[in-house]
Amino acid sequence: MPYSLRPAALTDAPAITELLNKVDEIEIGGPETDLHTVQADLKHPGTDLERDSWLTWDGDLLVAYGLLWDESEGERVDIDQYVLPAHQEAAARMLEAMEARALEKARENGAERAVVHLHLNVAPTLDTGLLRARGWRVVRRYHVLHRPLDPTRDQVPEAPAGVRVRDCAAEADRRRVHELYQASFADHFDFQPRAYEDWVHDIDAEGLDWSLVWIVSTDDLGDAGFLLARNDREAMGWIRSLGVLPPARGRGLGGLLLRRAFAAFAARGRDTVGLGVDTENTTGAPRLYDRHGLTVRYAVDTWEAVVN
Repeated sequence: MPYSLRPAALTDAPAITELLNKVDEIEIGGPETDLHTVQADLKHPGTDLERDSWLTWDGDLLVAYGLLWDESEGERVDIDQYVLPAHQEAAARMLEAMEARALEKARENGAERAVVHLHLNVAPTLDTGLLRARGWRVVRRYHVLHRPLDPTRDQVPEAPAGVRVRDCAAEADRRRVHELYQASFADHFDFQPRAYEDWVHDIDAEGLDWSLVWIVSTDDLGDAGFLLARNDREAMGWIRSLGVLPPARGRGLGGLLLRRAFAAFAARGRDTVGLGVDTENTTGAPRLYDRHGLTVRYAVDTWEAVVN
């Protein structure tokens, strides 16, 4: 039976989640994709599911899924693609369609070309030969780190003199976290500035426990950094973002926030915490995480193609 290809709908989220967990089992040894994450992706602002999503079926079996979104409003376009190993032909057809749509999207933005990024496990179910044959190349590597938690060891740390940590129950503080995020990540690879309303969607704020989001401030600098964590992943507690403004780096603020997150997750009964980091991060984050006992669980590559 030939493959059938159609756009995704929000009602497809359970089938997509099942596919992604099959891919997880192959690539990282166990399922780690949650339904709410897939639903948030499908509701991404500016994504037209009719034109920016793809499902490939082999009879009643979903074998490949793709999603495209645009945060740059320029030439940079992001895609996700997942496929079961025995269905590389479906992946190749989908990849061709996604590249064509990425170029169309970039041109709608007024750009002459599309610079497309795709994140893949370093040992993916997608045949990377398909990518290389189409001119794709690896431009960055990220590590997903994890650490065991122990409620007797991981206690809330005491802030040093002149340093304060507050949560983000108030809307004004949530907006302040957004400002700190934009400022602390501005020089990072592949950073795309986001308005508050778009950023709130990016972090799936509807499902976020804001008591796991903190701002750190100092007497001399004021608000100097933040940590945003979430407790809605089944596999582990997750630190989504940790940022410290450049003038405040090297003063132990990042470590203070990390230890606070460890304690919060341990108190909630979590046995593991995880986060992702750019291996070429120049702020010292990889060394910070190593000092605090985080080790590599798996690695993810950013692939790039220029389509014109």
